[in-house]
Amino acid sequence: MDKHAADVALAGRFDELFAQARLAEQALREAQAARADAAELLRLGKELDAALTAVMRAAFAAERAEIGPQGYEDRIYRRKALATPKVRAWSMEAQRLLTLRESHRLTGIVRVPHGGLGPPDGLSPGGSAATSAPAKPADNLNPARA
Repeated sequence: MDKHAADVALAGRFDELFAQARLAEQALREAQAARADAAELLRLGKELDAALTAVMRAAFAAERAEIGPQGYEDRIYRRKALATPKVRAWSMEAQRLLTLRESHRLTGIVRVPHGGLGPPDGLSPGGSAATSAPAKPADNLNPARA
C-alpha cells in the first residue's frame, strides 16, 4: 500500500513535471538559437535531462497507480491490467518519454572537454613543448613489463 500511495502521489505531479520539462526544452532551444557558449548549453542540456527523467518516472508511476495495489504482488493481475486502455495509454506515454530522454542523452547534450585532460595543442602547462616522449601504450597497460 505504501508503494501504491507513493506512485499515486508522484503520478499526481505528472502535469507539473511535464510543464517543467517543456520549459527546460524551450530554454535549451532558445539558447541554441542564440548560439550560447558550450558551458551554458551543457547546463541547459543537463537540466532538460533531469526534467525528462522526472516526468518519465511520473508516467511510469501513473501506470503502476492505474494498475492498482494488487499489481505489485500479483503478476497475473498486473499483466491483465496492462492490457486495459488507461494503463496502455500510460505505458505508451512513459515509453515515449523514455525514448525522448535517451535520444536527448545521445544527441542533445553538448560535450565539453574536461579541464584535466591537458591542453589540446600538445603543449605542456608551462607553455613549451613536452620534452619527454610519451610512454608506449603496452608499457602503461602491462605492469609486469615495468
